[in-house]
Amino acid sequence: MSFKVTKVFFLALLIFIPQLAWAQSGLPIINMIDDGSGSTQYSLTLQLLALMTVLTLLPSLLLMMTSFVRIIIVMSLLRQALGTAQTPPNQVLLGLALFLTIFIMMPVFSAVYDDAITPYFNEDIGFEEAVTVAREPFRTFMLNQTRESDIALFVEIAGNTEVVEPADVPFSTLVPAFITSELKSAFSIGFLIYIPFVVIDLVVASVLMSMGMMMLSPMMISMPFKLMLFVLVDGWTLIMGSLTSSFAVL
Repeated sequence: MSFKVTKVFFLALLIFIPQLAWAQSGLPIINMIDDGSGSTQYSLTLQLLALMTVLTLLPSLLLMMTSFVRIIIVMSLLRQALGTAQTPPNQVLLGLALFLTIFIMMPVFSAVYDDAITPYFNEDIGFEEAVTVAREPFRTFMLNQTRESDIALFVEIAGNTEVVEPADVPFSTLVPAFITSELKSAFSIGFLIYIPFVVIDLVVASVLMSMGMMMLSPMMISMPFKLMLFVLVDGWTLIMGSLTSSFAVL
């Protein structure tokens, strides 16, 4: 399964790379130039440099096209609402968000693997057709999660008058619209998560104020109650289940 996901990531990278002379039989890595004096100079091709540059951007490109943004923001807001500072640690939140993302995006990855990667490696389709086919599952997923108002905003900013239906939205317009919509959704969920914990903070602060304990930090007293509430309602299961079900089914 991990090999399949790796192949999907590889083809997703190719979606964003322009045609860098891949129409040729292969990608030359090193050029050997004879300077006429009997010595040879070696130089890397611009195509390889471009490929290495895009490889550094691959994690950001992939994360911005998946459910990762919404999940990591909600988890971070949950940690702040609980008032537990660095617990869970950032590494735990990132790992949790990553594996939830793989779980949610697996239908998309499977579609890309079955319809684009496998035929391409079997030489049943060409590179350009494989890239076109690989884009469609990501496009469908992002369109299902993106608000029409966000798409309309970026279409208007781009001045694109040729967009009549969702299939006409360019990939370069859909991605920022998807990210904007994901941020809105994440903060909306975070607001709902904050409400019960804010109520606990207000109650504890009011009780301490009425007892004249104004020098005692309300956060120190309210944290055990917030943790107890979160555990009693099985908070982690509710949060993960709600996040997973918040993504529209393809």
